[in-house]
Amino acid sequence: MSSAPPFSATRPGGGITTIRHELTFLNTFRVVQALVYVGLAFSPAGMGWPKLASPQLAHGVAAAYLLFALVALLFNRRSMAYASMAVSVTLAVDILAAVLAIVAMHDARIGIAMMLAVNLSAGALILPLRLSSFFAALATLGILGHTFFGTQENFGDRDLLEAALFGLAYFASTTLCHVLGRQLRATEALAEQRSTDLANLSQINELIIRRMKTGVLLVDDANRIHQINESAWMLMGNPRADQRDLGQLAPELSRRLYHWMTSGKLDETATQLADGVPEVVPRFTRLAPNDDSHVLIFLDDTSLLSRRAEELTLSSLGRLSASIAHEIRNPLAAIRYSAQLLAESTSMDATDQRMVEIINNHCIRLNEIIENILQLSRRERSRPETLDLGHWVQAFVEEYAQGNDLGGDSLRAIASNGAPVAAVADPQQLQQVLWNLVQNALRYGRLPGEPARVMVVTRQGEHGVPILEVIDRGPGIAPKVAAQIFEPFYTTHEYGTGLGLYLARQMSEANQASLEYVRVAGGGSCFRLVLTPPARGPAEATDAVQVATR
Repeated sequence: MSSAPPFSATRPGGGITTIRHELTFLNTFRVVQALVYVGLAFSPAGMGWPKLASPQLAHGVAAAYLLFALVALLFNRRSMAYASMAVSVTLAVDILAAVLAIVAMHDARIGIAMMLAVNLSAGALILPLRLSSFFAALATLGILGHTFFGTQENFGDRDLLEAALFGLAYFASTTLCHVLGRQLRATEALAEQRSTDLANLSQINELIIRRMKTGVLLVDDANRIHQINESAWMLMGNPRADQRDLGQLAPELSRRLYHWMTSGKLDETATQLADGVPEVVPRFTRLAPNDDSHVLIFLDDTSLLSRRAEELTLSSLGRLSASIAHEIRNPLAAIRYSAQLLAESTSMDATDQRMVEIINNHCIRLNEIIENILQLSRRERSRPETLDLGHWVQAFVEEYAQGNDLGGDSLRAIASNGAPVAAVADPQQLQQVLWNLVQNALRYGRLPGEPARVMVVTRQGEHGVPILEVIDRGPGIAPKVAAQIFEPFYTTHEYGTGLGLYLARQMSEANQASLEYVRVAGGGSCFRLVLTPPARGPAEATDAVQVATR
């Protein structure tokens, strides 16, 4: 079993960069300190200062300490992984070298003791408070020990007072540097956190602007485009990346921008910036007041505005229609019940029976219209379940055949590869969607004089995406009509409401599925429902949902 090293550079609240700088400073200062020792130890004899009590000891300590300082500086980067341990070892050597240097060069004791305070203070920036206090105490004991056990003829109260003051300075400097270092690391950590938050916020803002449905452009005073999001790029006809001149890309937009900047008036009429793209209404704003160097241009897609207005209209119409439908349902039920009672009479002739049959048929049609209108106003939340699509479709076909007279028509459930196909959907809403598709296929998917042949196919598409298809062998749907069949209230049948396919698509989207019409080669129609597969894992589930909603 491995254990973490007892001394590490990654202390709580410590920054690697800051510790590297502190360690580099300490090792560099140690080299300078060792050079001072060498200069004092090998000073010319004619100078007479400092007086060496033991020349051999002074020479040896200075040379060995310089060699140690150079090695410590050389291994500065490698010691980063164990910064605390490296600082502890080097501080112990610093204290030993300083005490020996004071012994060998007593005249320079004050300067040597002051330089040692720098070592202890720099080490306190990296070490914990207890450890830095330990080395301060060790240095104090070393100075006091030399004072007590050094050359007795030079001993006096003055030397003892100097040693005590140096010890006090060691403790004060180490404590102060430790507190400052801790505050420095806390400030650095806070700055890094703020920098990370700012970078994340910048990325989020960029992503939001890039994915906005409204086109956004940033144009400078030279009429060049600096930034453009995806919507603006598409609304301008997908220009090349190197095309940045607004006057060449969209002359009308450039003209309106110039008119707005010179007169302050905004032209709010819709315009088309390129062939085959929706019309837009441009809006302009400056990045800063009284600054014309950069202008933001917003392009509002009129098709989106129309769609929003249509959704609001449908919502209001749905609520109004629902209230009317509730009022119609009760008298309609009374009419149908009365017609059923009349149909049971034995005294009616054939003409009266035909009249009653007409009443019943129209009551059924009105009831279907009321149900569609109520579904339009009720947006029930889906309750998805994992379904075996093949078995579920087979049960649906059997139930539909039992509840509806197919006559000569045929309705079959087919599994394309025989393997189980799993899907996630609300069974009740999926049944309403499939019932509507099958009903339309049986009603319209037949050639003149021939019975309808409808197949409900289940299969797996790419990446294991479950697919359900309702296929008929009828005349198909004309391309112009196919482009509008999912729009509300659009119908080609005199008795249709135009809400069936619209509601089917709405319920499909509520189940994270997509419904589309596919023309069948050789004649016929296919309504394809691409469902969501059950989650197999975080990455696979994300890919499958993206494919299913594509």
